[in-house]
Amino acid sequence: MNLGWLSLGALALAVTLSCFTRLNVGLLAAAMAWILGVYVAGKPVKEVVAGFPVDLFLTLAGVSLLFSQATVNGTLERLSRRAVGLCQGRAGLIPVLFFALGAVLASCGPGNIATAGLLSPVAMATATRSGIPPFLMAIMVGNGANAGSLSPLAPTGLIANGLMARISLSGHSLEIWLYNVLAHALVAFGGYLAFGGVALLRRNDRVAAQEAEANLTRTHWTTIAVIAGLVLSVVALKVHIGLASFTAAVLLSLLRAADEEEAIRRMPWGTILMVCGVSILIALLEKTAGLEIFSGLIASVSTPETVIPLLAAMIGLISAYSSTSGVVLPAFLPLIPSLIAKLGGGDALGIALTMCVAGHLVDVSPLSTIGALCVAAVPVAESRRLFNQLLVWGLSMTVAGALLSWLLFQILL
Repeated sequence: MNLGWLSLGALALAVTLSCFTRLNVGLLAAAMAWILGVYVAGKPVKEVVAGFPVDLFLTLAGVSLLFSQATVNGTLERLSRRAVGLCQGRAGLIPVLFFALGAVLASCGPGNIATAGLLSPVAMATATRSGIPPFLMAIMVGNGANAGSLSPLAPTGLIANGLMARISLSGHSLEIWLYNVLAHALVAFGGYLAFGGVALLRRNDRVAAQEAEANLTRTHWTTIAVIAGLVLSVVALKVHIGLASFTAAVLLSLLRAADEEEAIRRMPWGTILMVCGVSILIALLEKTAGLEIFSGLIASVSTPETVIPLLAAMIGLISAYSSTSGVVLPAFLPLIPSLIAKLGGGDALGIALTMCVAGHLVDVSPLSTIGALCVAAVPVAESRRLFNQLLVWGLSMTVAGALLSWLLFQILL
């Protein structure tokens, strides 16, 4: 069989298993790349290993370590608890605050999953205590965390921008981030107002803020200062964010502001291995013309006018059951140049934005980590109902994502 078809079949197997098993498909993808590349294609091991994304690994590991330290020493949690008091007990504003808090925190570096893990227990407990429907709080805090996921400082944003740079689409990190924020704000606030938010905003009673113990100590201020310094150095001096993050993490350890060993244990190693392993297999696909075959299959059922909504629906459906950052983006973004060539035209940036945004819109489904975190944080008596509500919401986002992508990236871009 043609090597391109074999490598494409290996990718299809990895994506399928990522949807229906708990296997880390990055490990599977790396193993299949080794077997196909060395023992079927006859390539040297060094050539196969060259597909490992060294720069991306350093970036993800460095940023993850720094914000893992900020989580372990309680800085992020205390900041989030202090922010709740800003609503002054107005129930209708509390979900709005958690959307904004999720977007800001995720954008600053922790990313969507870490931010949802931090905020969802606080948000869902606040909803229960304040008489706010859990579904409304879940879509607001979940979409808020996802809104910041494609920030140039967040892990998924780093992945997306790195992959786009490989296909000559660098320099669009701000657009990716802002379009993603806009898309999630539209669906979150649309859902909030449609399913009970108006009644909450009209409530005249006040609920207790209960900010808990949220005083900031020297450790927390030190962590905030170091992170602020990192952000400024990346923005103003254009330093390498991964190596700068390692330096910042070392500084926090030397100042005894964080438990380094515990922070390393809490890093999202599964996601990092997933992204890097799939990248090795994608690199092999490029060398064996597997990506050309894949893009040809998509081009055969679409046109330059229909490719954006078609891809949005396809990616949304796959992402609802799989990892957006670890599987979907590494598999689909490299297709863009070949896909446009086979279609005879198309907007490369619009297609890339579609892939990035549509993949995240479905991630409040309870089948994803963020939705599952929200379900896990509510009382058992309410968990089944919330699971069903978020399942319908997440799957409906495949349609909403297609419509929004068509509107934002084909008409307005």
